[in-house]
Amino acid sequence: MASSLTYALFLLLVASAAAESPTPAAWPLQFHSLLYVNYSGSLSMIDLWYDWTNGRNFNIVQDQLGSILYDLEWNNGTSFFYSLDSAKKCSSAQLEVGILRPNWLDGAEYLGQETVDGFLCNVWQKVQFIWYYEDVVTNRPVHWEFYTGRSIHVMTFDVGAVLEDEKWQAPVYCFEKKDAQTDPRSEYKVVDVGFLEPQLKGILGGTMQL
Repeated sequence: MASSLTYALFLLLVASAAAESPTPAAWPLQFHSLLYVNYSGSLSMIDLWYDWTNGRNFNIVQDQLGSILYDLEWNNGTSFFYSLDSAKKCSSAQLEVGILRPNWLDGAEYLGQETVDGFLCNVWQKVQFIWYYEDVVTNRPVHWEFYTGRSIHVMTFDVGAVLEDEKWQAPVYCFEKKDAQTDPRSEYKVVDVGFLEPQLKGILGGTMQL
């Protein structure tokens, strides 16, 4: 009798702990964020515009004392990577999945709480690929890391901000160049871009489209 009661209490505690584990907030349908990126000492800033409502995502990547790279992604799987300087560089890719869904963190494993960048955060990991830190008080993203060591720090997070429609148009030379790269298997050999690791679309993106 005592052993049965102990086992029942154990199951109750396990169920209670599972019920109390927080889940990451879904991303707003539209937001603007400035991100500070450190990848093994290589620094950059990313001007991120996420617009699920219109099926598009834009990363404007400024390398430290370097050039600016524009990473324009659409929900039909089309992506353009280009510069707006005199070099007029552009490559494109057609992927099987589009931009990340707002609930792309569904199913992430809760790891507990940790103080990062001065904020007490709930922490999750997904498929041993990304570790995601969210402010306990505001539920805003604070930080995330990839298994490669790439570290992202969220500097601003403006919910509802939308970039003007005309700025979402890739330059005309992206459509004129005959030698533009379109092979999705090698897109990131030309440019390593985006606030997420290149493989994230392939590893997480497919499940996020369900």
